[in-house]
Amino acid sequence: MGGIMDISFMYRWLKNLNLVPNLSDKYVFITGCDSGFGKLLARKLDERGMRVLATCFTEEGAQELLRACSHRLQVTFLDVTKTESIKAAAQWVNAQVGDQGLWGLVNNAGIGLPSGPNEWLTKEDFVKVINVNLVGLIEVTLNMLPMVKRARGRVINMSSSGGRVAVIGGGYCVSKFGVEAFSDSIRRELYYFGVKVCVIEPGNYRTSILGKEDIEQRMRHLWERLPQETKDSYGEQYYYLYTKNLKNLTRLAEPKIREVIDCIEHALTSRSPRIRYNPGLDAKLLYIPLARFPTPLTDFILSRYLPKPADSVL
Repeated sequence: MGGIMDISFMYRWLKNLNLVPNLSDKYVFITGCDSGFGKLLARKLDERGMRVLATCFTEEGAQELLRACSHRLQVTFLDVTKTESIKAAAQWVNAQVGDQGLWGLVNNAGIGLPSGPNEWLTKEDFVKVINVNLVGLIEVTLNMLPMVKRARGRVINMSSSGGRVAVIGGGYCVSKFGVEAFSDSIRRELYYFGVKVCVIEPGNYRTSILGKEDIEQRMRHLWERLPQETKDSYGEQYYYLYTKNLKNLTRLAEPKIREVIDCIEHALTSRSPRIRYNPGLDAKLLYIPLARFPTPLTDFILSRYLPKPADSVL
């Protein structure tokens, strides 16, 4: 029994040895804290004693977060698609952190919809997602960087396994591939300033990014607005099977999101954070291998998931 206790003590000692010192003095700014990853992360870092600067999109989300956390946590409103909102948030953060700077910037805000077969979507559908997930993330980062450099801190960008292999049409994977590229380029630039950049690439987790509207309703809306020629080329059977596959994917989403939060926490608190984190068994066993296979093999595997359209030549 004594031996087990000794091993446990040594493990905790070694773990704490690798932690960044004075965590209770460090400020962390998190976008998208109304629900999901952002909300749980804000609560966890607050419980740990860090100085959390959370952003919400809605009054309801802000009030719920304030009720659940200590007086240390502060909330402001942020719409990452609006420059004036981002600049106001940056001024607010600068007033909080002062000369100490911002230790952690967590770009978590994101949306996943509209998604579906690319030909069924419009330019506006793509822009809606890309503006939040990529352009908004970039603009928030650029406005916060002087404060992060001041603290020699961390930038944590929420990407996805869909940022390594495109598994669905629409702006989501496009935006996440962009997040990967932006993170890679800025990581190399900020290295000389002592700033670390980490990317979180979760698998399929059940959060509000999937939307509250029923999948069948969303897919019917996309289907019904298509020109008749496009409908005929895909066929009703394609529409029904695609919708069924999407529902199954959503149903299989992992409800326990704590593993993702643990990865972000490690990226913020460890002296030696990893460049990429891949929470989720599906990320490790399916999506990352698919991203590394020869492209023809990945195409063959993923094409088995898609229904065959009515006008298929194969």
